[in-house]
Formats: sequence, C-alpha cells, structure tokens
Amino acid sequence: MKRITNDSLFELKSLANPKVAQNKVFFIETQMRKKENDYFGEIKSYDLDTKQLKVWSPNNVSVQSFDISPDQTFLSYTAKIEGNEKSQLFLMPMDGGSPIQLTSEKADITSYLWSKDSQTVYYQATKKEEIDADEKKDNSSKEFPQPIHIEKITYKNDGAGYVKTDLTYAINKVSVATKAVEEVIVLPYSVSFADITKDESKLFINTNQANEDELAFAKGAIKWIDLKAKSFESFEATKEFASAGFVALNPRETHYLLVTNDFTNGFVTHSKLYVYEVATKKLTNVLPKFEYDLDDSLVADFQQAVHGFEFKWLDDKRFIFSATVKGEIHLFEGNLKGEVEGKLSQSMHLTSGIEESGRYYITYSTPTVPSRLAVVEADKQLEDLYNPNEQFEAEHEIVNPERFWFKGYDNWDIQGWYLAPITEEKQHPAILYVHGGPQVAYGESFFHEMQALAQAGYGIIMLNPRGGSSYSQEFVAAILGEYGHHDYDDLMLGVDYVLAQHPEIDQDRLFIAGGSYGGFMTNWIVGHTDRFKAAVSQRSISNWISFYGVSDIGMFFVEYQLQRDLSDVEGLWKLSPLAYAQNVKTPIRFLHGQSDLRCPQEQAEQMYIAMKKHGVETDLILYPQSSHGLSREGLPNLRMERLNHVKEWFDRYK
Repeated sequence: MKRITNDSLFELKSLANPKVAQNKVFFIETQMRKKENDYFGEIKSYDLDTKQLKVWSPNNVSVQSFDISPDQTFLSYTAKIEGNEKSQLFLMPMDGGSPIQLTSEKADITSYLWSKDSQTVYYQATKKEEIDADEKKDNSSKEFPQPIHIEKITYKNDGAGYVKTDLTYAINKVSVATKAVEEVIVLPYSVSFADITKDESKLFINTNQANEDELAFAKGAIKWIDLKAKSFESFEATKEFASAGFVALNPRETHYLLVTNDFTNGFVTHSKLYVYEVATKKLTNVLPKFEYDLDDSLVADFQQAVHGFEFKWLDDKRFIFSATVKGEIHLFEGNLKGEVEGKLSQSMHLTSGIEESGRYYITYSTPTVPSRLAVVEADKQLEDLYNPNEQFEAEHEIVNPERFWFKGYDNWDIQGWYLAPITEEKQHPAILYVHGGPQVAYGESFFHEMQALAQAGYGIIMLNPRGGSSYSQEFVAAILGEYGHHDYDDLMLGVDYVLAQHPEIDQDRLFIAGGSYGGFMTNWIVGHTDRFKAAVSQRSISNWISFYGVSDIGMFFVEYQLQRDLSDVEGLWKLSPLAYAQNVKTPIRFLHGQSDLRCPQEQAEQMYIAMKKHGVETDLILYPQSSHGLSREGLPNLRMERLNHVKEWFDRYK
C-alpha cells in the first residue's frame, strides 16, 4: 500500500452541491491541478437509472457552483471563458446542446436567482459606468499612482483586498427566451438573493447591516425588493433581532423560514430558526430548546465548493435543516408546532446535500473517506452512488483515528481524535495540532494534512477545547475574555490524556502547530511551557493591541471575543503571546501569507523579531499572493510549500 504524502492532494477529488432533476443527481467535482496551478471544477451527473456519469460543463471551463431551473429545462452556472476575465451567467439545455451565454456584464456575476416560472433570471451587477471609470483610473494609475481615500471602518477584506465603498449595484432581470435585460433597481451596496414569490412581486435578499451602520459588523439583515413598485424595503418584522437571514418561502407562501440571532454572546451566539406567519405577521421561535450550531462548522483542508445542506420546506408545515453536533453534521426535521426530530445522525461530515421526495442526496466525508456522493433515507444505511477516489482509496493507507473523550479543566467533557502514525519506531513523536476559529471544530472529516503527517511517522493529536463549536452555547462562549486560559488547560490535559493512553509516544519529541486561533495558541503555549520540542505557528496572532487596528475584522473581533477595547491596553497585553516572548525556549517557525488581512503579516513579524532578540531558534516564511485561507484554497504550489515547510521543521528536530 502507498502512503499519503503532501503531493497526494493533487490526486484527490472532492464532490459538492448535489441537486436532483430528471432522475439524475447533478454535482460539482473539483480537483487541484499541478501544471495549471489552479482548482478545476466540473458539473457532472449520476443517472439513477443507468448508473452512468456525464460531464455537463464545457471543456476547459472551471465551474464552482450551479443551479437548475424550476422547470428542469436548464442548468445555470457562472464561469469565465476565454476572452472575458469576468464571470458571466450561462445556461446549459438539459435536453442537449451548447451553452448559452445569458449575460455580458463588465463585472463578475456574483448572485442570481431563477423566477418560479423559469422564464426570467434575476442577477446583480456593478453599474457599468462605474466600472468604466474605475478601469480608466486603473490604467492611468500605472504611471501616475492615485491615493486611496478611506472613510469607513471596514475598508479591506481578507481575500479581496481594499473594498470599493463608492460603487452601486444594479439588480437586473434577463429573459431566458430573448436575453433582453431590464434594470429593476439600483442599490447602494451588494446583496445576495434568498427567494422570490411566485407572482414575482417580492424578491427577498440578505445583506449586512454594516452597509448602513458601520458598527454593525457581522449582523445580517433581511430586505426585499418590491418588483412592481421597484422599491427597496426593510423586513420590519425582524428589527427586534441583532441579526437575521431569510431562508425560504413555504410552498403556499404563508410562512417564511428565517435564521435569527440576538448576539447575546456576540458572534459566537447560536442562531435560532424562526417562522414568520404572513397573515398574522407573527414571528415564532419554532425550536427554542435546540442547542447546537446550525449548518456546518467543521474544519478540514480538502473539500472544495461546498455549500452545506440546503435548508428547505418539505411542505407547508415541515422543514429540514442541518447542525453541527459533537464533531458530526446531523440532519433534523422541524415543524410549525415546534417539534424537532433527528433524521440523519451518522458519524460523518455531511459537506452538502438536498432533500428530494423523502430521500437525502448528499456529499460526505469521513476520516477515511475523502469525498463521496450518496443517497440515504432517514438514518438508514447509506447507498454510495459515486466515489471519485475509489482507486486512490484502494491503493493508499488511510489512518482511522481513535476517538476519545477526556476531562478538561473543571471536569468539562472534551472531545478529541488521535491519528496513530505509520512507523516502525517503538517510540515515536507526536504533534498537537490546534484548530483555528476558535468557533469551529475538528470532526469526522478527511483531513489530508493530518494523514500525510501521520504517515510520515508523527502521531497527531486533534482536540476540541472550550471555545469551539458543535457542543453547547455555554461551551462556545466559555472562551470569551479568557483566551489562553482554560482553553490552554483543556489542551494540556488532552495531551496528558493521550500520553497516558499511548506510552509509545516519545514525550521528549512532542511538537505543536496551529493556524489562526491555533497560531495564537501555538505562540501562547510556547510562552507558558517548554514541553514541546519545536513549534510551527501559522497565520497567527501575537499582539491584540495592534491586531485591533490592522486586521480587517480587528476592532469587532477583539471587542466581541476578548471583551476589551483600546481603553484597556493592559488587559489586551496580558492576553497577547508577545507579552511572554521572553519565556520562549522552543524552536519556532512562523508561516504567513503576505496578503493575509485577517491576521496580518505583522503579527508573525512581531513574534519573529522577539524570538531573534531572545536568541530562540526561529525563521519566518512568507507566501506571496496568499490570504488567510492559504491552507484550504491557496495557490496549489504554495499549499505544497506550506505543507513541506511544516514537515521539514519538525523533521529537523525529530
């Protein structure tokens, strides 16, 4: 059997976004390409009758998402084609034929929605004259650079760079039959479409309150466009909530399904499902006792183009939704009576899916299954339909982790996973790998990097300390204002537990790594203990005082998570790893993307210089054109470099 290596990532394929039409299951299949240094996605279908696969997207055109017209006549998708660097909207006839280009905008089509009669598609586009003006300015700035004038709190966004705050956006509708485009309304900011009424009188949209109140970070708002009057309206019924999002209309359009949040614990507050009754204008929390995180908060490094399970009405009274439960993704059915019933609770990471005629068509992953397409009825045996990695799985060793629970600080129950290494050593090294977030969780998902390290001879310890998702509201909020305290205790007690269970681990060859919050914890831990032989700190945080002003979300994150602002510099300093830099003796490598605006490069630089000052073995590696998501969706060649840099550092001290 072959071992999984860093380069194995190029052999693996991930599946996502299944949809059912004409007795076929359509989905996206994505693979990293080494030569092209990109991600290539295709629309494929699996015929439920013939069991045959078919590719629907054009050759050499990468697609990352798609939809199906309500009458099942067309596939719709956005893509870039040769000669046009902007994504346009295309239709693919489901009875055969060539793609039809439906739009010719000068900006990317980022959001669109079918009308219920399939005759029209509504889409959002930046106003053409503003793009023309920007292009003219950009061309002149090559020789005569222009200043950037900033007046907003949020003026940059990780992965996007500086945000243009002076653009307006046209909501257009295009006729499928004639391609005629009509401008419906111009909005002062970008939105995403949620649903539309059958008579096309109302188009419901989701947006961010920060568009109108720059202090309302991460707070969603529901609005709607009156398509007859061509006016932009607020959904007044949700004004009582700090945040709200529109999910869907029920079939008779008598009730709306909404996701709301009161922000009692800032943006770590669990969202709630509410139903709005149109006739009475009454809002009801239909699942008041439901305690888990809605949707998917599991962390992994392999899946691409995932959209989660589609929350939808099953009929006029029942709806289906997903939640993250103790490291797994489960499906639940709720109803207008406030009743909830578990429908799918298998040990897996349900990466995306949809309900159709009482069956769930899903893409899923487990620690030993990279990605598969399957169908299942409520808590019955999964039926795999398609496995794009069948040959890979047959030829490679895949480590099945040991699952365990241990007692953390104050006797709290903490969950973890341990990947035993493939090695002939009687005593072997192990790595504590701390997840990011911190409001995410490790779970029942394939994790390429962990597999590659385990098969290189390292035991891998993966723990979900307090502050992470998939447990209770109390659990996720326990870290607020207390970074580096009882979460640190949970991690150290978890390492103690694994060492007691696995005496074959060499306690003199313990290593630590982590990214984002995991990078913060790596920096923090080496300043508070010398038990680790070497460390790799990635996209980390070292100084909350500077982070407050330089991160794209710094002010809001610090105030929500640490419950302090710049009026308490002493308190922020005490929670900063940099304050304990003089205690560090552990050799530490810093890895950071140069375009990371979430945890900016200066965070690593401060800690690196402190290590140099105190004579600690250290180095700093920077990755160009790389944002905070380098390890998951960065340029493939740089993802490989990062993986190699982690392993090389630990091999040096192994």
